[in-house]
Amino acid sequence: MSDSKPSELWRISEFERARARSISSAFSTFDAPTVLPTTLLADLRRLDNQGNSGDVLEVAAACMRNHEAAMLCFEINGRVWPVTLFPLPMLYHAPQGQADIGSNVLPRLTLLRIEPPGVRPPGHWMHERVAEVEHYRPLAPLLWALALEGPRPALLTEIAGNVAYRALKNPADEGLALGGALRSAAERLRRETVSLRTIAEWPGMSVERASRLLNGLYLNSALLATRAHPAARDRKAGGWLARLGLKRGS
Repeated sequence: MSDSKPSELWRISEFERARARSISSAFSTFDAPTVLPTTLLADLRRLDNQGNSGDVLEVAAACMRNHEAAMLCFEINGRVWPVTLFPLPMLYHAPQGQADIGSNVLPRLTLLRIEPPGVRPPGHWMHERVAEVEHYRPLAPLLWALALEGPRPALLTEIAGNVAYRALKNPADEGLALGGALRSAAERLRRETVSLRTIAEWPGMSVERASRLLNGLYLNSALLATRAHPAARDRKAGGWLARLGLKRGS
């Protein structure tokens, strides 16, 4: 594995040339798996059928949902940021961390390619494929930042519709950055099971802010989403979203 320094993120043209020369990954110097696991592939095909195959957050959610590692190649200012997600140990590997990339680029983040992981997490028995330890970082803050500041403003498809939500834990207690109205909403969600419409009507909240909060909770396994609770059976919800010009899961 070529462990690039933060200042050495490849230009897209270099990345494409390296891909053309490799049978597996542009970032591997050894034979790596050429296909993703079957369950993750099936989920990604479903996203493709829905027109969401290039959605940064939907793809990350598919990895988390299936507990499968994958390398997501993002474009940042004409360069490639390779990020390998490891859902089980809740780590990610990247030559440059999200804090170094900066939150200002997250709204413009685009997904170039999804590949099998070229490296393994620390402690893996394939120790020769474990990269430099400083390039592994906690996954929760990255998922949280992608949800709150990334390009997707709407609920993830998996948790959209006539659903009631409750937070299983407070993100602030897990060390995730949260303030103002979002912090108050997260605390209230620990005590109440409510619809998206209700959350959006809380002080300082909106449909987008509520959706981003729920997405972040879902990605970090901190959300209970149920269609059986009375709050999920809001017959006015569909018309309310339509009046706002929003589609469920869009």
